[in-house]
Amino acid sequence: MTVDLGRVRAALGEAAPLPLRGRVTRLTGLVLEAAVGGVRQGEAVEIRAPGREPLQAEVVGLRDDRAVLVPFGDLGGVGLDAEVVPTGRAHTIRAGPGLLGRVLDGLGRPLDGAPLPAGLEEWAVDRPAPNPLARRPVAAPLPLGVRVLDGFLTAGEGQRIGLFAGSGVGKSTLLGQLARGARADLCVVCLVGERGREVREFLEGPLGAEGLARSVVVAATSDAPALVRLKAAHVATAVAEWFAERGDRVLLLVDSVTRYARALREVGLAAGEPPARQGYPPSVFAALPRLLERAGNRARGGITAVYTVLVAGGDLEEPIADEVRGILDGHVVLDRAVASGGRFPAVDPLQSLSRVMPAVAAPAHLAAAGRVRALLAAHARVRDLVALGAYRAGADPEADLALARLPAIEAFLRQPLGEAAPFEETLRRLEALAG
Repeated sequence: MTVDLGRVRAALGEAAPLPLRGRVTRLTGLVLEAAVGGVRQGEAVEIRAPGREPLQAEVVGLRDDRAVLVPFGDLGGVGLDAEVVPTGRAHTIRAGPGLLGRVLDGLGRPLDGAPLPAGLEEWAVDRPAPNPLARRPVAAPLPLGVRVLDGFLTAGEGQRIGLFAGSGVGKSTLLGQLARGARADLCVVCLVGERGREVREFLEGPLGAEGLARSVVVAATSDAPALVRLKAAHVATAVAEWFAERGDRVLLLVDSVTRYARALREVGLAAGEPPARQGYPPSVFAALPRLLERAGNRARGGITAVYTVLVAGGDLEEPIADEVRGILDGHVVLDRAVASGGRFPAVDPLQSLSRVMPAVAAPAHLAAAGRVRALLAAHARVRDLVALGAYRAGADPEADLALARLPAIEAFLRQPLGEAAPFEETLRRLEALAG
């Protein structure tokens, strides 16, 4: 009998290979272990259990001959009879201009009740940072629409800024002001680990309909699985990258990096990593720069990013705050004492710094900002004496001038939500304050 090898080869080429499948072998806390071959770190898999919808998960480690999986949802109904089916690919989303004005969950799926529009492009979530030699330098200012930031901490297009704040000092309100007032083409807002009620309050309050119309919002609330919370930051960054690669100037707001790091800690410890600095495993400190370095300028467009960092008791030296401050291009500190005094945004210009301001601000602007900073520092020197009634006028001429101009400086620093602050007007007022 003669065998037609050509037909055999053609048939084999058309045949669909049988996908590899495995079984759940252990379920402990947040993670599962599965006996399944051929999977890779970061690969998406599907867990199929009788009586429930398929559950998506991701390979976060390989232990002996088992894959360690973290699910994207609730493990209810999953048992040792559950089947594990590899997908052969990493997590992807759909991206495109149709996302503007939409609210997505931590995996890039619609959260606002409407289906995603047609014409979106499949886009990988975990992407490498741009080649450092392919980045355009940060050379042009990006007005943010907030006087204290534009005047004292001028941001540049492609800069990455840390917003360090405790709870209840106006962080969300300031993010809403940035989303509405910045001279960017669009804004991508990421809410990681927020309370459920705060998401809608942020959309209807600080962000508003005007801000939402030019924004894409990605939200993963505190009750979402740890993997979904950490993925939210990568999904938002991937959406920002899609627009930046097409030449847009994107403002990326991530609230907060601290909750992202806590989600990473949960996943790392559950996967068997040893705790290191204050309970954070080493993978957290490797993952932070991989996320933060994805922002910045490209050959055409760019991402200017603001990352909030929660600092309990104002401790800027705790591990996550210290690590993030060392990676970013500047830090803005919101002071609880300033907020208690009723001045919002509660930014302390003396504790804050923009590392790119000297490269993007005009000499006259730099001189005026430096002069007003000096007056603020002079007032800080004698503030306690003035409060006690122990300061004598004439003892410090610089302090006398600072006290005389303090009401005007406070008026400059104060900016209610909804008040516009054009960049040119901010510079005129700052130069007038400098005298």
